[in-house]
Amino acid sequence: EVETLISHWNLYINLGGFFVSLFSVTLFGPWSDSVGRRPALILPAAGMALQMAIYLLVMYLELHVAYFLLGRLLSGLTGDYNLILASCFAYVADASDRRTRTFRVAILEACLGTAGMLASIGGGQWRKAQGYINPFWLAFAATLAATLYATFFLQESVKQRRPARLFTLSHYKAVYRLYMAPEHPSSRWKLALYSLAFFLLVTVHFGAKDLFVLYELGFPLCWASDLIGYGSAANYLAYLSSLGGLRLLQLCLEDTWVAEIGLISNIAGLVVISLATTTALMFTGYGILFLSMAATPVIRSKLSKLVSEMEQGALFASVACVEGLCSLVATGVFNSLYPATLHFMRGFPFLFGAIILLVPAAIIGWIQIWDSKHDYNHFQDAPPSPAKD
Repeated sequence: EVETLISHWNLYINLGGFFVSLFSVTLFGPWSDSVGRRPALILPAAGMALQMAIYLLVMYLELHVAYFLLGRLLSGLTGDYNLILASCFAYVADASDRRTRTFRVAILEACLGTAGMLASIGGGQWRKAQGYINPFWLAFAATLAATLYATFFLQESVKQRRPARLFTLSHYKAVYRLYMAPEHPSSRWKLALYSLAFFLLVTVHFGAKDLFVLYELGFPLCWASDLIGYGSAANYLAYLSSLGGLRLLQLCLEDTWVAEIGLISNIAGLVVISLATTTALMFTGYGILFLSMAATPVIRSKLSKLVSEMEQGALFASVACVEGLCSLVATGVFNSLYPATLHFMRGFPFLFGAIILLVPAAIIGWIQIWDSKHDYNHFQDAPPSPAKD
């Protein structure tokens, strides 16, 4: 009965937060293109601090679990975690040029992985030693510190700010125009294809991550808590190894081919994990995943370069919404697929994820080939330059 209640309330909280933040992110993201990134970072950080304060009150006063949903909805109204992501990536796009943008975005992705690793390892041990309340005090302090930092210390990245109304449909229309009426006609289908590739890639990442612990606990691996901790750390280390690998590969390859190598690493690692029956083979799979996070920063950077400087907030707001949708789809698909395929292949969801990743690999490669042919034809059709005396 308790497990059923937990499952239901988790569903209500996640769905409620997602649908509320869906409207607020697409409102605040385009708004930040006019008024600046700092307001779009202050609001969600303050909202998350308020959410943590409500969670602490619920635990201290032993209130009904529905108040958790209230805290999540209030955080969703201010943009929640998705708006922080959108604003941070838009800030990086503002502060970088086209040549260095991919690596800057990769650094931000690595920060996400490092933070997740520290929270997973440290938070789990802390909760085991002292219970739930003290780790939530740290979460409250961190979100409050982020709010104060964005308010008083962060420099604005939007150079040409202008006043703009917040509650207007023009912000939603800005997101619509990105895909339906872009500045360059060829950008529309590229935005759509890159967004599809991003959706499939991140869905597989989320879905596989949800199942790793269940897979490791079951037969024949039967891992204890220490091995599960090491496996989680190895999984998160892929963020840092992907950052280093991306930097090295950029010295001799274009970003597109770096993304393709990252996808090959991801596909090969998931195939090995799907067949893992020993601890050594499982860690071999984790090792092969060392470049698995190199593709997402490349796709974010490619998307960023398809729009103007005044559309970065709208773009990354839409990407953040796609990422939120990825989490919901991954939970529904992979968590349903795992018990349904246990009787014939325990690792089938990972093999399924590897097959799905062939689609973004094909999309990225096809766009690169099309761009190469287009550039070549444009060069062939260009008039000859006048001869010098």
